[in-house]
Amino acid sequence: MTLRYEAVNYTYPGTTTGVFDISLEIGRGELLAIIGASGSGKSTLLKLLAGFVMPASGRVLVEGRDVSSLPPEARRLGVVFQNYALFPHMRLWENVAYPLKVRGMAKAERRARAVDVLGRVGMGSRSDDLPAALSGGQQQRVALARALVFEPRGLLLDEPLSALDAGLRVEMRDEILRVQRASGIATLLVTHDQEEALSIADKVAVMRDGRLVQLGTPRELYETPANAYVAGFVGQSNLWKGRVAAAGLVETDIGPLRCDTSGHQPGDAVTVFVRPERIVPAFDSNPSDTASHFSGSVAADRYLGPIRRIDLTVPGGLVRLETHLRDAVTSVRVPADAVRLLPAN
Repeated sequence: MTLRYEAVNYTYPGTTTGVFDISLEIGRGELLAIIGASGSGKSTLLKLLAGFVMPASGRVLVEGRDVSSLPPEARRLGVVFQNYALFPHMRLWENVAYPLKVRGMAKAERRARAVDVLGRVGMGSRSDDLPAALSGGQQQRVALARALVFEPRGLLLDEPLSALDAGLRVEMRDEILRVQRASGIATLLVTHDQEEALSIADKVAVMRDGRLVQLGTPRELYETPANAYVAGFVGQSNLWKGRVAAAGLVETDIGPLRCDTSGHQPGDAVTVFVRPERIVPAFDSNPSDTASHFSGSVAADRYLGPIRRIDLTVPGGLVRLETHLRDAVTSVRVPADAVRLLPAN
């Protein structure tokens, strides 16, 4: 069960907005998350796969079959929307069994299958309840069961957890991953929540202005972003303009940094990228090597329980760091192996 886009293009009528030259594949049992700013094209990609809009060029394939011109019902894909879309007058098993009803399955068989799938999402004992009796998280479990009951070729999740509170989102994303892994189904997840994407996806696609900017594992995107946009969009980051001064040394607005400059020549313009958790508080007021050491004043100190997020104003700019230490921090060190050089903006 694979889902694939081949050089897909689509533009909304009367606009220049859409998606452009998208090629992606979701393998059997794989979960691909798509993230991006509002208007980046992530929801359009889901609509193209679901059949809600048709590509202007390129192909959409399900299990190797070109479905680009087929309506949604002919694609056999399960879709879970952010608003659940449950029928309020139907019992839970009836909601889940509805896709089987429209396919002509006998009532006894569709009820048995619906109750079985409800059990897989932890709602088997509530099969005769109405949706109004459920919490948001429970309704989302029912919506997930309905999307899986007819054994779809793929599962499409459209911001499925956005209406839930923070604690419940964590619980439900783990549940979605458990059910997805158990079913072994190719899954596309559209989300604005980066933590959600990084925590459960096998691969993450970053969209910008309708184009695919980077595709990789969560670790690849976080640790080795392709450019400054991805580095700034995925997680917290320090991004400084820089220029290679010599082998192993980069000059930035905040001062010199020691780092690996392989692949670059002296004089090359670069963007210097460092994750805040890699910045180290320094308590030596007179280091023997001043490169990569910076002192300043605290502009912001955010207590988040296990960590603090500190903005340190230094001559020439700002250093963002994350630390579990409770001591006052006015000086920091940037380890050479924490620095990545990206293309200059």
